[in-house]
Amino acid sequence: MSGRLIFRSIFNNYPNKLLLNRNFSPCSSVLVSIFNVNNKAFCTKTKAKVTEKKHCNIGTIGHVDHGKTTLTAAITKVLSKDGSARFVSYDEIDKAPEEKARGITINAAHVGYSTKNRHYAHTDCPGHADYIRNMISGASQMDAAILVVAANDGPMPQTREHLLLAKQVGIQYILVYINKADLVDNELLELVEIEMREMLTDFGYDGSRVPMICGSALKALNEDESEYGTPSIRKLLDAIDNYVPPIVRDLSSPFLMPIDNAFTVPGRGTVVVGTLKRGVMKKNDDAELMGFGFSIKTTLSDIQIFKKSVGEALAGDNVGVLLRGLKIRSVESGMLLCAAKSVQLSNHYKAKIYFLSRSEGGRKKPVFSKYSQQMFSGTWNIACRIDLEPTMDMMMPGDHGEVYLTLLEGMVMTQGQPFTIRENNVTVATGIITETLPSLDVPNGKLGKVVIKYENS
Repeated sequence: MSGRLIFRSIFNNYPNKLLLNRNFSPCSSVLVSIFNVNNKAFCTKTKAKVTEKKHCNIGTIGHVDHGKTTLTAAITKVLSKDGSARFVSYDEIDKAPEEKARGITINAAHVGYSTKNRHYAHTDCPGHADYIRNMISGASQMDAAILVVAANDGPMPQTREHLLLAKQVGIQYILVYINKADLVDNELLELVEIEMREMLTDFGYDGSRVPMICGSALKALNEDESEYGTPSIRKLLDAIDNYVPPIVRDLSSPFLMPIDNAFTVPGRGTVVVGTLKRGVMKKNDDAELMGFGFSIKTTLSDIQIFKKSVGEALAGDNVGVLLRGLKIRSVESGMLLCAAKSVQLSNHYKAKIYFLSRSEGGRKKPVFSKYSQQMFSGTWNIACRIDLEPTMDMMMPGDHGEVYLTLLEGMVMTQGQPFTIRENNVTVATGIITETLPSLDVPNGKLGKVVIKYENS
C-alpha cells in the first residue's frame, strides 16, 4: 500500500479531533463575536434556553491574500440584511495592529451567523505560512471548512498545506469558494475547478462531489447583485446547509473542553472559554483542569452561551465557564477542562505515523530514533521526541510505521487523536495515537536523555 493510501486510511478511519492550545490568542473577537461572553454577562443571572437550531462550527482556510477574510465579512454582510447576523467588517476581523499594518490575518478570528437551518460559528484562519500554528488552532474548532482559492492564482502552496492540515485535524467536509471569478474567463475557471477536484481527491476527499461556488467576495461585500456578487454568497450558504449533514455529537462520554482563552471577572473568578468536544457539562459539576504536566480540581460555578446563563451545555457548544477557586495564572490555553477523574495525563504514547515524501513537501533525509521536533495536536504544540521500533534502523520520507512519542510535559491524548510533526515551519509527518503508555522521566527537561522502555524489552 502506498504512503498516500496509508495517509488516507489513517485519517478516514479516525475522523475525530481534539481541540487544545497553548498560547491565548490576543484576538478579542474570540470572546465577543462567537462566545459573546464578557465581564458584565457573567455578573448577571439571566437564564435562557439555547436556540433550537442545530449548531455547526465552520471556517475559511486557504492561501494568503486569496480572500478568506473578505469572504467572512461578505457572509455577515449578506446575512445582516435578513437579520441573521451582525455585519462584521474586514477591519473588525483583522483588528490587531500588526494585521492592519501587514494586511494579512495573523490570529484566527471568529464570527457567528444563522441560516434557515442552522447556527454557525465561523473561524477565519490565517493563510500566511509564518502563522500556520494559528491556522491549526482555528481549524481544530471546525466541523467543516470553506477552502478559498483565488481564480487568478489557482491553487498555491498554502492551499495544499491547509488541505493537508484540514484532513489531519479531522475536518470531514470541505466546500470550495473560487474567489475573484470576475477577473478571469470561464475557461480558466474550469481549469481551476478541475485542478481543485484532483487535489481534493489526493487528500482523501470526494473531489467529484465537493461543492464549488464561483464568485467575488469583494463584490458581495459591496452589495453587488450581479452573478458573482451577493447571489454567490447565498449559493455558498445553501450549499453548506445541504452538503454538510447534521453533526453527530458524543453526548454519552464524560465532558471534555479544550481551553481556548480565559479572563477574570472581578469578584466572581476565572472564566475559561472553548468549544465543548464531547459530553454534557452541568452547573456545579466537579471538574479538573489538565495539561502541561498539571492537574487542578475545580467546580463549574456558571455556564454561559451567547451571553445567557444556562444550566447545561452540550458537545459542540461554544461556551464560557466560570470556575470556582481558580486563579487565571493557573490556566494555559491548550489545557483541558474535563469531568473529574475521566482522563489521565501522560507524556508517553505509541502512535502510527506517516512521513511525507519529498514530493509532498516532506523531509529529504531519513529519520532515526531520538528525532525531536515540535508536535501539533489540535491547537497546542509541544516539543516531542520520536523513537522507532527497536527492529527499525530508520524511516525514509514516504514511509509509515509505529513509533514511540515522548512529550516534554504530560498532556491528555486519546486513542485515534491526530497529530502533526513540523520541522522548520514545514509539515513533515502526520499520525494518530494508538496507545497511552506510562509517563517517562525527562531529566532536566532534556528529551535526549529520556530512557525509552520498549514494550517487549
